[in-house]
Amino acid sequence: MQKIKTALFILGISLLQACSGLPENIKPVDDFDLERYLGTWYEIARLDHSFERGLEKVTAEYSLRDDGGVKVVNRGFDTEKQEWDEATGKAYFVGDKNTGQLKVSFFGPFYGGYNIIALDDDYQYAMVCGPDRSYLWILARTPNLDSSIVDKLVKAAKGLGFATEELIYVEH
Repeated sequence: MQKIKTALFILGISLLQACSGLPENIKPVDDFDLERYLGTWYEIARLDHSFERGLEKVTAEYSLRDDGGVKVVNRGFDTEKQEWDEATGKAYFVGDKNTGQLKVSFFGPFYGGYNIIALDDDYQYAMVCGPDRSYLWILARTPNLDSSIVDKLVKAAKGLGFATEELIYVEH
């Protein structure tokens, strides 16, 4: 019985770590500067998930935590309930602090991948994915992003194997 418990524990840890990983053949950005990334980002487009379904005017606010991690506050307007919805979480680097690969948690000990896979030199727009290709976000520092930039990011995401035809473009 103890061997089964140990095996299940090891499997559980492995699965939790896999959730904070990267999709195959995708690399996070190098030369990442967290200080420049902090602040407010507007969600321009996303792949659908239950935790954001029906939300518009979605923003993410990143700030430093006392423990060296990142405080994450995601906020969106629920169009059905006609009220704001907000979730607060925490994020930590997976490895090197100069690489845009973090793990984020909104639910206790469970972490998911937060992988910055495209970022302009001025930190004005970014593309982020989760641990697999079912999670994708295009973010910007302003509620609107030039359509040529959006098109370029969508084309890059499609080339990486994301289902870009299923993107939801967020109203602000």
